[in-house]
This record gives sequence, structure tokens and C-alpha cells, in this order.
Amino acid sequence: MHLSAAEDLPVRRAVPGLRAALAARGAAVLAAPPGTGKTTLVPLALSGLALADGAPAPDSGGRVVVLEPRRLAARAAARRMAWLLGEHVGGSVGVTVRGESRPGSRVDVVTTGVLLQRLQDDPELAGVGTVILDECHERHLDADTALAFLLDVRATLRPDLRLVAASATADTGPWARLLGGDGGPAPVVETEAALHPVEVVWAPPPRPVPPPHGMRVDPALLAHVADTVRRALAERDGDVLCFLPGVGEIGRVAGRLAGVPADVLQVHGQAPPAVQDAVLAPGTGRRVVLATSVAESSLTVPGVRVVVDAGLAREPRTDHARGLGALTTVRASRATADQRAGRAGREAPGTVYRCWTQAEHDRLPARPRPEIELADLTGFALQAACWGDPGAGGLALPDPPPPAAMDAARDVLHALGAVREGQVTPRGRRLAGVGLHPRLARALLDGAREVGARNAAQIVALLSEPPPRAAGDDLTAAWRALRGRARPADAHAARWHDEARRLRKALADAPPARASAGRSDDLVAGTVVALAFPERVARARAGGGGYLMASGTGAVLADGSALAAARPRWLAVAAADRPAGSASARVRQAVVIDEDVARAAAAPLLQTAEEVAWRDGDVVARRVERLGAIELDARPLRDPDPDLVRAALLDGLRAEGLGLLNWTPGAVALRERLAFLHGALGEPWPDVGDAALLERAPQWLAGARRRSDLGRVDVAGLLRGLLPWEAASRLEEYAPERIEVPSGSRIRVDYGQGRPVLAVKLQELFGWDAAPRLAGGRVPLVVHLLSPAGRPAAVTADLATFWREGYKAVRAELRGRYPKHPWPEDPTTAAPTRRTKPRR
Repeated sequence: MHLSAAEDLPVRRAVPGLRAALAARGAAVLAAPPGTGKTTLVPLALSGLALADGAPAPDSGGRVVVLEPRRLAARAAARRMAWLLGEHVGGSVGVTVRGESRPGSRVDVVTTGVLLQRLQDDPELAGVGTVILDECHERHLDADTALAFLLDVRATLRPDLRLVAASATADTGPWARLLGGDGGPAPVVETEAALHPVEVVWAPPPRPVPPPHGMRVDPALLAHVADTVRRALAERDGDVLCFLPGVGEIGRVAGRLAGVPADVLQVHGQAPPAVQDAVLAPGTGRRVVLATSVAESSLTVPGVRVVVDAGLAREPRTDHARGLGALTTVRASRATADQRAGRAGREAPGTVYRCWTQAEHDRLPARPRPEIELADLTGFALQAACWGDPGAGGLALPDPPPPAAMDAARDVLHALGAVREGQVTPRGRRLAGVGLHPRLARALLDGAREVGARNAAQIVALLSEPPPRAAGDDLTAAWRALRGRARPADAHAARWHDEARRLRKALADAPPARASAGRSDDLVAGTVVALAFPERVARARAGGGGYLMASGTGAVLADGSALAAARPRWLAVAAADRPAGSASARVRQAVVIDEDVARAAAAPLLQTAEEVAWRDGDVVARRVERLGAIELDARPLRDPDPDLVRAALLDGLRAEGLGLLNWTPGAVALRERLAFLHGALGEPWPDVGDAALLERAPQWLAGARRRSDLGRVDVAGLLRGLLPWEAASRLEEYAPERIEVPSGSRIRVDYGQGRPVLAVKLQELFGWDAAPRLAGGRVPLVVHLLSPAGRPAAVTADLATFWREGYKAVRAELRGRYPKHPWPEDPTTAAPTRRTKPRR
């Protein structure tokens, strides 16, 4: 046994308090920073395999299940505990992750997905005494779900089940409240970190670097990170742990570190076990460990004195409207940066080089967002439905699921046949039991009937274990390369072979496949991909403008696409993302298919409908067959539904305006008069604005079938029809079309300027001391007095005042210009005239 190696772990001093808390309340929160031993010593102590002082202890009753968010962390924790006991994994301590099961007799380390499946199969967790949720602060969706289910089990079936939420941060309040329930917050047991001081070196790039865009990280930043690692090796002693957002960035930085005086190791979820073991064991010389977030808290790398932090992290993003999901690169939070920095002070004083400025650091978010706010919730919604709470409203979750994301998830489950009327179906339980995303489970089960169990298992394994991006966007080519190898050539190939074997076993009772002889690899793979993502079936747009997916989203092949040369008409898109600011998705992986495969795999999206719409300036009536948003066929419709025609005409009026109707001058003038009276008096004078007339337009379109019919609508008659009898009888009185002036002329009143205007030559109004008031005397008539040439000379609403005060100036200005016209000194007594002065 090597239990003596754990004697200096700080968590030893917290074990008695943790045991006491569990004895008193049955649940507790353990706050223990990374490297204190919470993952390895606490399970052994609670299982009775070791006391806090390292001495053997009697069996405490019931196995201890340790929940880890990642397979890499689960395997590492199990190996470490087995080593401390002097055993191999599978003895007292076991591990169960997807594709690997070596259960232990006293301690089982499992991933959250494995425990969720166990809970669905055996909610009582027979034989389990304690469950430890490790790294709960990371807020993975499966971990939040598992905790909610465990709290449900403890409240209803197993009040004796002990729960420990182990967090590497001090933010324990939410967990204590969840675990404590109605009885008040659960006890919090804290372990002081045995951390040494860590010096912070702010090391931003010498020149500004563009922020990450989607999955892309600017090469200039990666070059600067590599330079910072070299600087750290020169300025500090000890191993260097460098945090990067993903596998691609790790590979590129590793390529820039050739020749450094240290071994360069790469650790991430896809790293082979041998590399993982090398990282977790002390090195014989200096090392540079390039790692993803898995090394923040799940793994403790010995010998590290220096941390280089690129300051980036990966988070899921889901476009529920388009059915697209992808990881995106974001700035790491302050809490994440602090946790990473702490790795440098685990064994001795250390240093962290942060590749950003202190001012930028102060603007970072305080902590990362929980996955439930960001991720596709289809799998979660199916788990909740199988648990008996389809809406998840009764689950004790740290944060509720966003309603829009849950609605989108339920829509997907309904389309898969997994739920009906809100309840899980037998098919839904079968999908949940596969241990995959419901989409992939559907592709596996239904694909086996179409292309055979072996082919379906291999393609789905490739979808669940995507090949590296360097493999290109042709998924069929990646499949051929993998299945053509007798022995796995790399870690990805090994994982693919293991997963394909597991899925093939899950199909042991699958019915025989339909005849598929003669199908090409593309059509076999495309059938499975299209079954998983029917809304991503895509057809090329006319004119080479990319593709249109059945979801209605445009798509383009990425630069350097292996598929582009063949110019395929149809694709089944396996992976796509939408770059920020782009209207189209970018295809990451796809398979070439034909229309028959598209129709068969995406059959639920097929629909034939009569479409009557306003298009290109007229009514178009067609019978259209569509695959989602993709138009497959269209034929003219000879006798369309009159209601649909009327609706299309209304759309045309809304789009192009009421000018499509027959607006004679009389109709325009009548509308202006009615608008004036409605504005001046209100009801019963009708509103004849565009919005009001559009509301009444359906009554006017009887018998109209096309654009030309709109030009024959008697708008003037329809407008008069809006007037009640008492209003119609007063129209001419309240808003006369013409007014007779003293000269005997009948002058048209202009109502189109917002107020009634009478434009008339000045000489025709001699002797007129007041214009009539309109709208029942409420609105004065504005008079535009014109020169003999018809040009404006004056504007007044008070003729008496104009004759008295303004006429003299107008007379002085115009009498010399128009000497043939009368300009009397007293216009109020002069005779009005339309003519010039008589000759002598």
C-alpha cells in the first residue's frame, strides 16, 4: 500500500468533520481547492478503506460512487486510488465510463452520464451508501441533472443515501441550500489550501490581437503563447503548465516549441492513456504540459511551478432556431483564471504568466456560465421525461433550464417519437438507454434497419467521436480510413473502434436490415447522418450560391473543402456552425447523398401543400412539394381557394401599397375630405388611413384573383359606403368639394395638405370679408391669394384683417407688374372679377 503518500494531503484534516456532517444530516458540501486530495483520499476514507490518518478502517457500509465530469478525470482518479491501495483498477476501486467497465467492490469512479443511466435503471442505487459529486463547481449539465435526480431519490426512496458535493471553489452557498432542502443549508466542510504564493506576471502580446471568432484563435496569439512558454522556461524553474482552449491550439503551440529544453506533453480528453499517465507521474527532466481545462481541477500535474495561461476557454453555443450547435472560444472568467494560477502554487512558490493585461482582467466575467444556459437541452429533456418530470419543474436544479431551449428540445423529442403528449414513449426509453444524444440514438436504431447494424454503429460512432478537423469535411472518407485499419493508428481511431463495438452490442436485438446491396458508401453514411439530423439535409442553390438546408438555413462549404470539387447537389450535413455575423452556416462535415436518401431519411419533413402567395408583383397559385424549406416540385394550381387568393392579394397590398387599387382623382379627393373630417371631428367620420383601409380591404376584394383586378376596384364608391347615412348627408356641408367665391367661380378645396386650402386669384374675392368655416364651423378655411399669373401672393385664414392690413403691400408690389388687372384702393367695396380691366 502507498497510503503514506497521502499523509500530507490537506483534506485529511477535513475528513472527521465531513464524517460527522454526514452522520448528522446525510449530506454535506466539501470545499477543497485543487490538489488537496478531495478526489482520491475522501472516497477511500468514506468507504472505510482508509481513515483520515491513513490507517485501515472497517467497512462503512455501502459502496462509494464518485462522480466525475470527464472520462479522463475518472480514469485518473481510479488509477490514483488503486495505486494508493497497492492494487489495480477493478479491485477495491473501479472505474466505469462509456466503453470501459471495471467496477470496484468498495469505490466506483464513474462519469455523470453513466450514473444518470444507472439512476434511470435503478433509482434506489442498491448497494450504494455514498455518492460524491466531484468538481460540481464546473456546472456541467449532466452533473447538475445527476444532483437533481439524487436529491429526488434521497427525498422519496433512499433517505439513508449520503451525498457529498465537492467543489474546488469557495462558492458553496448554492450547493448547501440545494443539499439541505427544507431543513436548512447542509453543513459545509472546508479544507484550507496548502497553496504557496503565486506571483502574477502580466504578459500581453506586444501588439493587439483580434479576439477569438467562433472556434478560430488568431495565430498571432498562439505564437505569443509559445514565446511566453519559452520565456517562462528561461526565467523560472520547474515544469510549465500551459492552458489552451482546445486540441487544435495545443497542437499548433506544440509545433512552435520544437527545440525547447524540456519534454512537451499534450493532455486533453482525446489523449491516449500512456500520455495521460506520463503527465500525472513525476518527470525525470523539465516538462511543458499543454492542457485544456481538464487540468484546471480534475487532474493534478506534479512538478508544476509555472502556469502560462492563454486566457481562453470553450463553451457550447446552440442556435435553437436553426438547429445548430457548436463550441465557441470565449475569454476565461476571473474564477477560472484564479483556479489555473493556483496550479503553480501546489507544491512550492510559483508564477503565472497571464497573456493579457490587468485592465482586461478586471473586465472579465466573474465566473463561467453554467452549461444549462448554453447547451442543447434535448438529452436533458429526455432524461427528465424518463424520470417522470417532462418539464423539469420539480427538479432541484441550481439554475432552471431556459424556456426557449426546453421548447426546442421538446420539439426534437416529439419529432423523434420519444415523447407524446408530454410523456415519454417506449421508443423514448429505448433511445435514452443507448447512452447517446437522442438524435444519434435515433440514427443508430433506425439506421440499423436501413443500412445494417455494423454500418450504423460505425457511422454513429464517428458522429459521437468526430475525427480531427485535419481529416477534412468528407465524413465518408474519414469512415473509409478508419474501417480500413486492422489496428487503431492513433487515440481517435482507438476510441472510434471501442465506441463502434459498444454500439454494435447495443444493437444485438435489432431486426435485420432492408436490402441495401449496391449502395455506395456515401449513400450508406448519408442515410445515417440524415436520420440523425434531418433538418440539415441540404440542396445546392441555383446559380452556385451555396446550399439551403431543410431547416431554412443557408450553408456554404468551408474553404479548402474536399467535397467542393464534386459539386454535389445534395448533402447530409453532420456538423456545421454559424460564424458570428454570418447569415449562413459553415459546413464542417457532410456526406454526399441523393434526393431519394433525402426524402427517405427526412420523411417527416415532407409536405405537399397548396400555396397561393403574392410573388413578383402578382398572385401565384401553385401546388408545392417541400422537404422542410427545400422546394422539390411545384405545379400551377388552376382553381385556388378564394380565401387563399384574398389573403395573397392583401399581402400584395401590404407590400406594394394601396396604390394598386383604382384611385381616380375623385377617389383621391374623397379620401382627403374624409381624412380631414375624421381628424377634425372623429367618429362617425371613418378613418381612411392606410392601416384602417387595409383592415377593410378583404371586404373590397370579392371576385378579385390577380393584380389587374385590383385596378378595377371602385374605390370612390367603397369609400362612400363607409359613411353612415347621417354623415353622408352632411359631407358636402362639412367638407364641400368646391366653394363659390364672389366672382361666381366654383373653386375646388384642397384637403390634401392637412388643412383645407382654397387657392384663388385675389381679384375674384373683392368684397368678400370672410371665408366660410368648415367641419360645422370648427375649422377655418385657409385662403391662398394668387396673383393674376396664378402665383402665391399671400396666405390668410382671416380675410377681413388681410384687406385691412396686408392688401396695401400686395397692391403696391403687384399693380405695376399686372397693370391690366384691377387694384382698387378699397377691395371690400370693389366688384369681384375674373377678367382684366375693360378698355376705355
